[in-house]
Amino acid sequence: MPIRIRPGRAAALLLSAAIVAGGLSGCSFLSPFKTCEGTGARMKELESLPLLSSPPPGASAPRTFDGVYSECADDSGDAWLSAGRTYVYPGTRQEVLDHYRKAAEADGWRFEPERTPDQGRFGSCFTKGGDGQAKVFTLSFPPVRLLTEFYGPGAAAEFATGAGFEITVGSEADGAETSCWS
Repeated sequence: MPIRIRPGRAAALLLSAAIVAGGLSGCSFLSPFKTCEGTGARMKELESLPLLSSPPPGASAPRTFDGVYSECADDSGDAWLSAGRTYVYPGTRQEVLDHYRKAAEADGWRFEPERTPDQGRFGSCFTKGGDGQAKVFTLSFPPVRLLTEFYGPGAAAEFATGAGFEITVGSEADGAETSCWS
């Protein structure tokens, strides 16, 4: 006697199998923005934001690295785009903070205070744009030890002359609303 499965039950079984298979393989069928595929235009937009190329007077890119770095990371379940720069500045951290706060706010970015201040690492975070165009801008002061490890031993003396800082802009691949401290 053949086994009969009603059409409604067959669809439910097929859907269940697809969800289980997707979960076991690490893939999801629920969102089209899980990978970096097709994000080139959005990445170019982030790389060309004026804040990335507007350092305080006297700041310079480390000799061991010059230019904007960018990446799309899709290993956490959602694709996240980011672009940034690293600079060396002979002045104080406060001067860097003041410069970027003024520049960001003049360009329409909204300052978001840090919920649990970590004076040793983060400086500022700003958001801009509504759903579909949302972006985050961060300014941070990594320890000289981390900057030296990343850029190599030749950079140690350069970073020791002042504040080394990183600026980064980021966005969900689809521009979905995001916040600094979520």
